[in-house]
Amino acid sequence: MSFMQNAVLASVFGGVCLSAIGVCVTLMEIPFLGICMSHSAFLGAIVGLTCGFNPLLGALLACGLTGLLVGPIADHAGTSSNNILGIIFSAAMGLAFLLLARLPGPKSEAMNLIWGSILTISRTEVAVLGAITAAVVLLLAVFYKEIRAVLFNREIAAASGIADGVFYYGIIVISGLVVSASLNIVGGLLIASLLVNPANAANQLCTRLWTLFVVAALIAVGSCLIGLALSYCFEVPTGAVIVLVSSAAFLAAFIFSPRRRHSGADKELP
Repeated sequence: MSFMQNAVLASVFGGVCLSAIGVCVTLMEIPFLGICMSHSAFLGAIVGLTCGFNPLLGALLACGLTGLLVGPIADHAGTSSNNILGIIFSAAMGLAFLLLARLPGPKSEAMNLIWGSILTISRTEVAVLGAITAAVVLLLAVFYKEIRAVLFNREIAAASGIADGVFYYGIIVISGLVVSASLNIVGGLLIASLLVNPANAANQLCTRLWTLFVVAALIAVGSCLIGLALSYCFEVPTGAVIVLVSSAAFLAAFIFSPRRRHSGADKELP
């Protein structure tokens, strides 16, 4: 049952780091980020399969490069990060499917990258995901005040002497690493939902940033573990079930949200 142990560990690590980045993405209001990074990771993994090296390495490199390019291109083009992310997303998707069509031999491994295959995740992939999760949690703990300021208002953060660009674009780069390392959990087409759903569900329930991170992590990990258990019991695709569970969590949070009953409870600083 080592495969199940790997899957459980991946669920915990992936849930924690994806939800943390998801909170940042939600508050930064860059919804294209998760979609763009997931498709960049898919492209990098396909390049890895085509060229004969580890798909995880290809995904990490592609997402890291995407994260590094978004900021400078947006600044020099005089447009928003969302626009650049949309352009990169469409280009990455087109190139990925072009390479997929040219990929020799069976395409089962490549298809796993699209839909996810958490039950086949390796110990090495779990270790990489665990290391990235630890790094994300450590960075949040050490730079919590700076990240909080940037998330709520970049201009005020810059006026306070915080290097807002470093933290803003640093979050984008780190999000790419998180998405690429988590690609096998639900796959490239669905992983953006694990960034968005838990964070937005928690946002319906919380008014403090630190509780937002904690509750989002609990929802994400719970969604992964419940989805894993249900898919194993009923022999259905794991990634799809995880996404449906996280979507149900958001729906429940929305229905019972205390914030929805108090319209003035929007963004509150901790």
